[in-house]
Amino acid sequence: MTGLLTVALFATALLFGGMAFFAAVIAPSVFRVLPADMAGRFLRGVFPPYYLWVLATSAAAAVALYPLSPLDAGIMVVIAGMAFWLRQVLMPRINALSDRAKAGDAEAKRGFDLSHRLSVAANLLQMVAAGAVLGRFFL
Repeated sequence: MTGLLTVALFATALLFGGMAFFAAVIAPSVFRVLPADMAGRFLRGVFPPYYLWVLATSAAAAVALYPLSPLDAGIMVVIAGMAFWLRQVLMPRINALSDRAKAGDAEAKRGFDLSHRLSVAANLLQMVAAGAVLGRFFL
């Protein structure tokens, strides 16, 4: 079990650390350093691998956690499922709405704003859940 515990802890720490670093350092820095249009294009290219990172690390944690804590493994499965949905469904929708909004479509702008808030809330929920699982290693 020690090997599984090590893998689970490592994968969960990589997940939480990567998400926290992206949210606290990368995203704000991009918007501080680049003009808004370039920052948006940059992040559009970064999000697909970011969500693969979230998906891979949460899936690895889920597999390692299953024999140790099915509840924590289930939380990781939910995080992985959300990452898949965010990457494959919501991000393409956000990108399409952004393009339409930049072309002057006011309805697309409202849809973009709503979808963007949903993605931010989903990321925050994933990070809180990962942090909760990580914290349980130390209880």
